[in-house]
Amino acid sequence: MRHVLKATGATLAMLMAAACVQTTAPAGSGPDAASLADTLPDMPGTGPFPAIKEVVSGLPDHVLYRPAQLDGLGQTRLGVLLWGNGGCRADGASARQHLLEIASHGYVAIAPGSIRSGPGAPPAPPAERPHAGDAFPPVETTPEDMVAALDWLLAENARPGSGWYQRIDPVAIAVAGHSCGGLQAIKLSADPRIATTIVQNSGVLNPGSGNPIRGLTVDKAELNNLHAPVLYVLGGQGDVAWPNGMDDYARIDHVPVAAADLDVGHGGTFDQPNGGRAAQIVWRWLDWQLRGDQAAGTWFAGEDCQLCTSREWQYASKRL
Repeated sequence: MRHVLKATGATLAMLMAAACVQTTAPAGSGPDAASLADTLPDMPGTGPFPAIKEVVSGLPDHVLYRPAQLDGLGQTRLGVLLWGNGGCRADGASARQHLLEIASHGYVAIAPGSIRSGPGAPPAPPAERPHAGDAFPPVETTPEDMVAALDWLLAENARPGSGWYQRIDPVAIAVAGHSCGGLQAIKLSADPRIATTIVQNSGVLNPGSGNPIRGLTVDKAELNNLHAPVLYVLGGQGDVAWPNGMDDYARIDHVPVAAADLDVGHGGTFDQPNGGRAAQIVWRWLDWQLRGDQAAGTWFAGEDCQLCTSREWQYASKRL
């Protein structure tokens, strides 16, 4: 057996024990931190629909990622990915390579905020320091910002004359996020329109640890509000959110859930060209869950489950 976590009782007990190692931080800078990755150009992704990022007048406080040629979609209707930024910050370009890759496979991804990093970004302002008693600065974005983006897009999809008219599949809607943004995704997952949730390098803090994120409160009880399949993508035991994410996984028993773990740390592979290895897992999960693509599903389930035999990933699943 190579780098595989089977969802047996013994393994779940091990996961629960590991998750009891308390961390104080499910959130962090991740792809929001200034780095050499900011000098990379926006890449169009590896999918069949080369993608762009943009800010549109109808939704000025968000960054959209979409196929560049909407007229070239043919019969394809776009799925939707609502994105929560790392640190719950208002840098809608913080995961740009990841979101461009997703968009290139026939999705529109929307992140709250403006373009603060990478191409098109103004000089970065000084980062706000945490207040006394806070582990992190207060949030700059909220789950309500993500809902506003979805409401706008679905309204445009239904409005004759809109550039988005009938281009969106209104039942193919996912929510995802990195670190603090992953907590926003969990919070938003109670919305009945959400068909799947992806939590990246994140997890709800264990009971009794307090909440160091001013402006966002999420507790373990909210996992009970999940009503659709969930994928956790974690960065190994060097990921500060790993204990909390694996504890979430162990607690979720009422909906299908999977945990894919790659030893890259809390920052994941967001800054890598085309979003790196994590993005390849994410778009396949979306294709499986939102489009019923069985070839994509073989990455996660079945006799030929590819993640189950991966030399890079550790993987566990329940109810898939």
